[in-house]
This record gives sequence, structure tokens and C-alpha cells, in this order.
Amino acid sequence: MTNSFDSKAFLKNTTNQSGVYRMYNDKGEVIYVGKAKDLKKRLSSYFQKTLTNAKTIALVSNIADIQVTVVHSETDALILENDFIKQYMPKYNVLLRDDKSYPYILITDHRHPRIAYHRGAKKVQGDYFGPYPNGSAVRESLHLMQKLFPIRQCEDSFYRARSRPCLQYQIGRCLGPCVDKVSDSDYQDQVNLAKLFLRGKNQDIIKALVQKMEHAAESMAYEQAANYRDQISALRKVSEQQEVNQASGELDVIGVHYERGMACFHLLFVRSGKILGSRSYFPKVPSNSEVDEVLQSFLLQFYLNQQQRQDLPAEILVTLPFEDEGALQQVLEQRRGAKLAIRHNVRGERAKFMRLASTNAKTAVITRLAHKSTVNQRFNLLEQTLELNHKIQRMECFDISHTQGEATVASCVVFNREGPQTGQYRRFNIKGITPGDDYAAMAQVLKRRLNRVAKEGVMPDVLVIDGGLGQLQAAESIVADLLPQTEQRPLLLGIAKGESRKPGLETIILGESHDRFNLEGDSPALHLLQHIRDESHRFAIGGHRAKRGKARRVSSLEQIEGVGPKRRKALLQFMGGLQQVKSASVAELAKVPGISQEMAKTIHDALRD
Repeated sequence: MTNSFDSKAFLKNTTNQSGVYRMYNDKGEVIYVGKAKDLKKRLSSYFQKTLTNAKTIALVSNIADIQVTVVHSETDALILENDFIKQYMPKYNVLLRDDKSYPYILITDHRHPRIAYHRGAKKVQGDYFGPYPNGSAVRESLHLMQKLFPIRQCEDSFYRARSRPCLQYQIGRCLGPCVDKVSDSDYQDQVNLAKLFLRGKNQDIIKALVQKMEHAAESMAYEQAANYRDQISALRKVSEQQEVNQASGELDVIGVHYERGMACFHLLFVRSGKILGSRSYFPKVPSNSEVDEVLQSFLLQFYLNQQQRQDLPAEILVTLPFEDEGALQQVLEQRRGAKLAIRHNVRGERAKFMRLASTNAKTAVITRLAHKSTVNQRFNLLEQTLELNHKIQRMECFDISHTQGEATVASCVVFNREGPQTGQYRRFNIKGITPGDDYAAMAQVLKRRLNRVAKEGVMPDVLVIDGGLGQLQAAESIVADLLPQTEQRPLLLGIAKGESRKPGLETIILGESHDRFNLEGDSPALHLLQHIRDESHRFAIGGHRAKRGKARRVSSLEQIEGVGPKRRKALLQFMGGLQQVKSASVAELAKVPGISQEMAKTIHDALRD
């Protein structure tokens, strides 16, 4: 052992009760969280002389302290272990980093119900359908629903403000309940059909519509009968395209593939016998982990995350058994309030789902490993092109975005030898410069970024500047000021767009020497630089548009200190509009209820400045 932890003294006083343990390194950081039915027995296994697992050996060599928490049951241990893992994010635990909640389709409880996208806590009264694997799956479903069932998808504020039909009514995608173009009973019939469709009861819908069509034809309401006919035709077409198996019930099907240190969990979401979609997860896996440990860690973190999993299925199908299967099933049954089964030996349709999930997991791992290999190759070729005698481990690229100087935003994107590290991307709001001065903006963002190096200790090997010689020189001056020559400085590269700004014609400018060169259009080294440059550009534009949009939605009055929504409303109502407020004198402004003489002068001066 390379540490000074006295395992014998610790184990001598360790209890044999069940509980959760936390292992700390010499910096006081939690490096591993685990649970055990017998704490003394489990912790003793870490300090045997015959350890063979490389991960365990590395873990034990870093232990400086261990703390235990005793619990009363195995289910309590599962929950507490999961809470500690989310809190501390230990280095040697398998970590599921995606904790976003799943989206649902919501049909509100309203006189004229609305069908809508929903994510988060279920605070709105109504019926929820899902979960769907991602937002795009919900939006595709809503787009299809709008064609099949003409019920409203607009916000309640829009619905209440209508005095005449909107475009959706004109093109036949809404019945116009806001302006009484449809009776409440007819509208509710369409809502009920939409609910049946979301539950997978397509044949029941078609039978109901056929009856309505025949009744309308007998009553000589031929136009209404034709509408039902078209609706039936569209539903039959959709039913043929959907893969539906009414016997499948409500399932989560989890396929796993673990290869070369990378694990993928591919989930199929089956609800009401219909596959709503699928999603792949790539948890962070410590080196030399075993596949059963990875599977168990993923399942515990995935299903014990209350924010993420609001609805639980009746069955969870997994490819392999795992140690805490019974305890997890017991916890999930308590949360679901009904029976729940975790299974791995299945036949028939369920076996087909398992094979499909496993195949997708394997394909995802192979694809990602191939991508990592490609990115690594590009890094190698860039090193050769730049004639470097060391490996590039980290590249950062900076770009500036604004509209004629308005809402200037800078971006910093990070690549390593595995590709983009989106969790480390950063945006910077640029202030205190002449609007439109890209050189000053580049100098400011680099100064702020490099000042953080002392705190974070993360120095890039290469700094890529999206721009020509002017931006590069601005970056050089900041690097020279903040990083003394004795320290290892990052290599600076500028990427200047070529003639007609076409990809492949870029000119690369080296920092300090300002040597210029071009790379062939099919060069992998150029593709790497283009990729990081384009990511930086995309990220900067996204931040700029959001900032610009927010600024344009905020009234110029509310930007004045002391003027909030209430005073803004009073000013506009009393004066008759923003132009009248701007042209008013201090005395006129002071007559507005709630505006003092001092505040009136502040508003007057601010609007003229």
C-alpha cells in the first residue's frame, strides 16, 4: 500500500451490520461509495494480500479514510448508496451522468382540452402519456396527432384571447373550440379518440369512426361523413406503419454491451404494446470494471432517480442477472404501488425485444469506438503537420458572435482525443468594449479563460482562434501578459476563412511566427480544425441569439434601476405609450402614481442617455 491508512485498526472496530461506506483519498474527496449486508466482511475483502482486480488495487492504494453509515434494511442501503453517488460523483464508481427527466404528452383537464408537450413535475391536471425517449419523439407524435385529431395544441393564453379562428382552423387541424366552431360534445369525442390512440387502441378508434361515418351518411350529413372517412383512412395508414404488439404490455427492455472499457445501455420503451422509441446511455466506467458491476450500477442510478423516472413499467427486461436484483425490485414495487418484475430469462416476443436492444447496444459501442479511433488519428496527423514533439491532449477554440455589436457573446469549446467534451463548453458575455470590436472581445475572453487556469489547473495544449491575424495577435498579447515565458504556453493557431468562405480553403496561421499554410481539402488534420472551429461557431451563435432575444423581450423601462413590471405598467398606462414616456418632462413623469420626483428624474435621464 502507498497510503498510510491503518486498515487493521479500522476493521477491528467495524460493525457487522448492513450499511453504506464511503472511501476518501488524502485530499478528503470521496473516491468510492458502496453498500454491504455485512460491513466488516465486505470492507475486509478490500485489504486482502491476494487482490487480483486492477481496479480494486488502484482504489485501495488511494484510501486515506473510510466512513460507514448503518441502515436497517437492504432497500435503505440501495437508496442511500444512490444518494451518495449522486452527491459525491466518486471517481471509482460507475456514473450515469444524464439525469434529465423524460418528456410526456399531456392532454389537459379542461373544458376544451389541450394536447401538449410536457417535461418535469406533473403539476397540471390531465392525462399523461409516455415516457418518450426524447423531445423529438414527442414532437413527431404531436405533429402526427394534429393531422389525425383536430384538437388544439395552442397555449391557454392564446386560446382565451381569440376572437376569430386561427390558421390551424383554416387548414383543418383544429376544430376551433375557442370561437365556438364545434360543440363541446363533438370536441370531447375527438379528445377521447386521441386518448385511445395514445393508448394503442387504434382498432377501437377505427370501429368508433366507422359507426359515426355510417350514422352521418344515414342522416345525409355527407360532408361530415366524408371527414370521418378521411380520418379513418389516415388512421389505417398509421396503424400499418406502427409496430404494435398488444401482448407486450408495459416494458423497459435494456440491452447492454461492454467492450474495451466502454459500456452502452440501449433502452426500448414499450407502452400499451407500442414501442415509443429507444435511447442509448454511455455511463462513465472506471478502468477494469466487471460487466455485472457496470449493469447493477446503471440500473440502481437509473431507476432510483425520482426526477428521471416518474412512471415505472410493469416489467424490466435485462440481458444479465445482477447481485441486488431482488432488493431493487422490492424498492421499485414500493414506488410504483403495484407489482413489478425484473426478468432476464424470457421467450417469444420479449426475447425478440431483448435481441433488438442488445444489437443496438453493440452497434452503438462499435460506432463510438470507431469514432474515437478516427478522432485519435486526426490528432496524430495534426501533430505531424505542426511538427510537435509531444501529444496534444486538449484543444480549445474561441469564437465571437454579435449582430452589429449587439449582444456580444464568446464561446470556448473543448476537444480531447475522444472528441468534443460538451460538458466543458463555456460561453462568456462580453462587456465594456466598443460594440463590434472583435479584437477587444477576443482579448477579454482569453484573459478571463486564462485567469481560471490558476484555479482549475487545466491548461490546453492548443488554443485555436476562429479568425485572422488581428484576432490571433490579440490572443498573443494576452497569453504573453498572463503566462510568463518560463511556463509552458499553449500553441496558438488562427483559422482564417479562404476565398468565398468555402470549407477546404482555410488558411492556418501559426502563433508568434505568423507563418501561413494551407492543408488539402481531404486532410484529416484539417477536418479536425474545421470540426472544432464549426463547434465553436455554432455554440457562440446559439448564445448570442439567446442573449439578443432576451434583450429584445425586455422593455427598456425595466432596464432602469428601480423600475419593475408594476411601475412600467403604470408609466405606459398613464402616459399612453413608450414614446410619450420618452418625450415627457420630469414634472410630467412625477405625476404618474407611484413615481417620485427623484425616480422621475432617474427615468428621464436614463431614457435620454
